[in-house]
Order: sequence, then C-alpha cells, then structure tokens
Amino acid sequence: MRPSRRAVITTATAAAVSATSTASAAQRRRHLRTGFERLAHDGYSLLDGQKVGIVTNPTGITRDARHIVDVMHADTRVGLTAVFGPEHGFRGTAQAGGSEGRYDDPATGLPVYDTYLKSGRPLADVFTASGVDTVVFDIQDVGARFYTYIWTLYDCMEAALLAGKRFVVLDRPNPVTGRAALGPVLHKEFATFVGRQPIAQAHGMTVAELARLFNGEFLTEPVPLETVTMSGWKRSDFYDASGLPWVPPSPNMPTPETALVYSGTCLFEGTNLSEGRGTTRPFELLGAEGVDRRWAAAANELALPGVRFREAYFAPTFSKYQGKTIGGVQVHVHDRAAFDPVRTGIALLVTAKRVWSGFAWRPDNWIDKLTGSARVRTMIDAGADTDEVVAGWQEDLAAFRRMRRTYLHYR
Repeated sequence: MRPSRRAVITTATAAAVSATSTASAAQRRRHLRTGFERLAHDGYSLLDGQKVGIVTNPTGITRDARHIVDVMHADTRVGLTAVFGPEHGFRGTAQAGGSEGRYDDPATGLPVYDTYLKSGRPLADVFTASGVDTVVFDIQDVGARFYTYIWTLYDCMEAALLAGKRFVVLDRPNPVTGRAALGPVLHKEFATFVGRQPIAQAHGMTVAELARLFNGEFLTEPVPLETVTMSGWKRSDFYDASGLPWVPPSPNMPTPETALVYSGTCLFEGTNLSEGRGTTRPFELLGAEGVDRRWAAAANELALPGVRFREAYFAPTFSKYQGKTIGGVQVHVHDRAAFDPVRTGIALLVTAKRVWSGFAWRPDNWIDKLTGSARVRTMIDAGADTDEVVAGWQEDLAAFRRMRRTYLHYR
C-alpha cells in the first residue's frame, strides 16, 4: 500500500527538520569565536602592561553587537589609550573616499587618529604621537584585493615597524569563504591603495593569514607580529555560519550577499556603467543609459555556474547616473558554492561591451588598477572571450596559490 501524499510530505518535512537540527547542532559544537572573543576570554593577557591603540571601524563588534572599543575601555584589565580610524572612519560617518579626521570620541573620551591615505613615515609618526606600545587591528574584511582595509592593515604593519611598535591582529571570518584564491594577481607597477602588493583579486584568506603573508613576503623586514586566530571557523564557511551580526564594513557593502559578488562586479567601477552605488543593491545592480534586455540575455546564454541575470531598471540616488532611470542587469546568485565572482565579472564586462555600443572604460584606466595590470582591458578590447581572458592570468594565480598555502591557518 502506498503512503498517502500527506504522509510523504510529513516524512519529507521531518527529514528536513532533522537535517537542519543536525547542522545546527554541528555548528553549536564548533561555536565560532573571533580573535577578539578569544583575547577577552583570556583576560587580555597578550596586552598586559601595554598602552594599546586599536585600528578598527564599526565592524569591530562583539557577538551581542557592542563595539569592542567600548568594551575594552570599560575593562580595567586592558590599557586602551587610542583609536585609529581608517577610510569611512572609526564610527563610520564618512562615505567612500572620506574619513573622520582627528577628534576625541564622545562615548569614551579616547583620542581618535586618522589613518586614511597615510602610510610609511607619516603614519609611523601618528603611532609615535599616540604614545601606544602596541597597535591592534580588528576590522571585518570582504575577501577582495581592492577592498582598502587590507591595505590599511599592510600600511599599519609597515608604520608600526618604522615606529618600533608591536602589532597584534584579531581575526574575523572571510565572509565569502577561504576556499580558493581567484582572479588576476596584481603586477607591482600597478600598485595603489586598491592593491599594494601582488595578491589575487579574490585572495581567499582571513586578515590574520594576510598579515602573516605580508610579514613573510612583502615587508622589508618583519614587524613584531602576533595574531589571535579564531576557533570554530572552517575555510568552507560563508558568513551566515558564523552566528555573528553583519555590520556593513563600508556604506556600499550592506549585506554578506554584496560581498559575495563584489570581487567581480566591482570591476564596473572602471567603466562608464553604474556599479549600483546609490541603490539598495550595490554591486548586484549594474547598468547605464541605453542598456536593455539584450545584456541579461547574453549573460544568461553563457550558463555561468551558480548565477543568473535579470533584466533590471533602476535610478541611482547618487554616483553615476544619479536620478536617471537606467537599464542593466541584477546578479542573482542561486548556488554560492559553485559561483565564481571573478569569472562572472569578466563575463559581464565582455557581454556588456558586445551588446551596448556606448560601453567605455573610465578615461584614467581605473580598470587596470582594479585588475592589477592592463591585460584584462587590452584583451577585452581585442575581442577576447571570457575563457581567453581568464586563461591569461592562470600562471600568475598558480604562483600566488603556492605562496598563499604557506600562510593558511584554518582547514
């Protein structure tokens, strides 16, 4: 006798609930602790007797959404005496390309120093003026070479070396996993604040792992470095596995889904198309005046893994095409484990140029700074397809992956 439809549904539902419960139980067994949580749990012994300054921003929070500066300032076991703010500022009041300057934090009274666009000796002088013994770094990264916080990390490590300061990195998850490095590797002659050193476009590392790589490969001599790693994090984990609240690391990074596509679609900053700034879906919405349904259709024909494209129309409230209704695509990731953001970004560039006669690179060739060389731009201009462009960086990427392997901490 066949079971009733209701019995089948009930059995399937029970199986789904059981699977979810099993997954939840497994996650509880390996409860993630950030570097800060482990530091605090140990009574801040790593910072004992030190005057401490911390480089952080609104992402430096505890599991219950308190800012770590507020927590540390209220704890007599740690001598927090200064805060250093990166791009967008310590409390996050500035837009892209801005910072908060020098001020005293109203909540704690601590002096806040501006690090944005400072490096080398000028930044070392800031650390010296602050009077700290140890500089601590705790900022949430998003996994892309051109996201500037990792270069704030690099610049601060270099400046701490020049100023004779100890450096401590508190680790947080890579929100898009640490499974693999993807995309072109920066060529040193294209180094800027969106890429100081030759790493892959999607580096697949945590900030603590990057700090070790910077120290071992790129600094002229190593800074006295200690890293407080996480417990309970796996390289295959996306951000939602962490159980941590998401705080936008910058104004145009509102969700972990934004971070998922960012290492590919940020390339549209180097074109005359909108990358979705001024919308509720930055880096997921892309478009320009004159773009129509043909772009989504051309992108879908490629059958890229894990992603589909929807014809979309939107009016950015700021940045490119402010106040104008423009056409383009919305990027919909349906299988994030299969999705390759960098290949997808290249495919969108190739198809946009093919279907829209108005396509143009930014006149300053910003695309070269984002991709790390002139190769992507010149290949696309020469008519290369997605596979040909991606093949062009494989040798460099293989070399970076070999170097990266030495510095990976998590499984």
